[in-house]
Amino acid sequence: MPIASVSREQIARLQTLSPFELKAELQRLAGEHESRTAFQMLNAGRGNPNFIAPTPREAFFALGQFALEVSRENKEWDTELIGVPEKDGIAERFRAWLAAHEGEPGVELLSKVLAYGIDTLGFIPDSFVWELADSVIGDHYPEPDRMLAHAEAITHAYLVQEMCAGIEPEEPFDLFAVEGGTAAMCYIFDTLLKNRLLHKGDTVAIMTPIFTPYLEIPRLADYDFDVMHIEASVVDARGVNLWQFPAEEIERLRDPSVKALFVVNPTNPPSERIPEDTLRHIADVVATDNPDLVIITDDVYGTFIDGFRSLMSEIPENTIGVYSYSKYFGATGWRLGVIAVNRDNIFDRRLAELPDTVLDELDARYGTLSLHPRRIRFIDRLVADSRSVALNHTAGLSLPQQCMMLLFSAYCILDTADHYKHETQALIARRLESLTNGMQVHLPEDANRVGYYIELDMLAYARRHWEPAFADFLEANYEPTDILFRLAEQTGIILLNGGGFEGPVWSIRISLANLRDVQYAQIGRSLRAVALQYVDEWERAR
Repeated sequence: MPIASVSREQIARLQTLSPFELKAELQRLAGEHESRTAFQMLNAGRGNPNFIAPTPREAFFALGQFALEVSRENKEWDTELIGVPEKDGIAERFRAWLAAHEGEPGVELLSKVLAYGIDTLGFIPDSFVWELADSVIGDHYPEPDRMLAHAEAITHAYLVQEMCAGIEPEEPFDLFAVEGGTAAMCYIFDTLLKNRLLHKGDTVAIMTPIFTPYLEIPRLADYDFDVMHIEASVVDARGVNLWQFPAEEIERLRDPSVKALFVVNPTNPPSERIPEDTLRHIADVVATDNPDLVIITDDVYGTFIDGFRSLMSEIPENTIGVYSYSKYFGATGWRLGVIAVNRDNIFDRRLAELPDTVLDELDARYGTLSLHPRRIRFIDRLVADSRSVALNHTAGLSLPQQCMMLLFSAYCILDTADHYKHETQALIARRLESLTNGMQVHLPEDANRVGYYIELDMLAYARRHWEPAFADFLEANYEPTDILFRLAEQTGIILLNGGGFEGPVWSIRISLANLRDVQYAQIGRSLRAVALQYVDEWERAR
């Protein structure tokens, strides 16, 4: 029977909501459980990590102290007011300051960043240090508005290392620093439509399961796309879902009526890397049958696995890459993301090929920005559209945010032993082991598993470990999200429904990022205990 406080009919209605909205009802039930008992609510439904990278933050705050010190040197008035950092000679003043503060938190990283920028990337010392000091102070509008020059160069090196497995592209990427991956998605969809590279009603393919907004945005009246799902349906000999994409699903992309492909890689929620052979298969499809396919790949979890390669590395001409710093560095509150578009791309080529009537309309849209609006590249149209064109002169991510992005990027570039990466991987692996031990299940080894989330198909598990009749009983008598409501009410634990991410409707999504290690064992035990209730109910009904 369903739990008493929420009827099956109510559950059926609630599970039509976005999983992030359904979570509000689960939180209400979990809160009631918390108020009745000594147990703390455990919310494993969201991916906000509970770990942070301290060293680049220490560098940021140390840099702020230097920037204030050199700003005080430019004091013109006998008041509280001080000037802004002066460029001439600032690199030498920075070197002296670093020497005077040797051993203090963040100073060692700043010294390495300075040497890396000057000795490896060839930056002009005063220009580089002035950008650092001025950006941490935040006293100017972003210039260039797309991204600061030194921040872009270091972020580019980081993306090549982490998204391209260190393989330099034939042509570099142009980067647009944005307010996290969320802003990136909004800007990209908007500019593709405004520039007639996608149209309402176009067929778009979505590789599922996927982060829910990629499912919800195409349905909005603003876009009204005809959505085709490319399903991760590969299973092993035991029937365990490997969350990978069979060749026949990729073949569907050969149809040139499919205008765009939306990807999260590694996937969310299965948290699986798309393997190299699948990336090559997609590249072959593009090269031979669908050369104008627009690919948007969100690779936020790629930094959690060794040797990751994105579609932006495999098919740079067709791919708009999105990367967010939020998960890897514990920086969701910083709102740091970047859009990458290769300089050799189909978007600029397709813009040039638009009919004259459309080009005239776009000339009117962007004509206030340039005497030659048709020369404005796609990446720069993204920047302009992000501020409704008229406010393009104030576009761009805030300078302190860009400074933090630079320091996060440089930190990992300079961490040649991948110490930080291995720490994050070990943390997630411990939590996954605690969860599965608590559930008394064993997950097979998987070289593509990231483990930031885990997606468990409860119905498939029921079919494998009990009689098929048990799975039939579940489907006949319960809603797929019934177990989530029981967990919330009986244990104060909040998980999300995998069906809300277009995964199997009886699957559940567990974040391994946001709770203490020991709490995942508790979740595992509670999940097993509640799941066994269904077995008891089935046996009584036989």
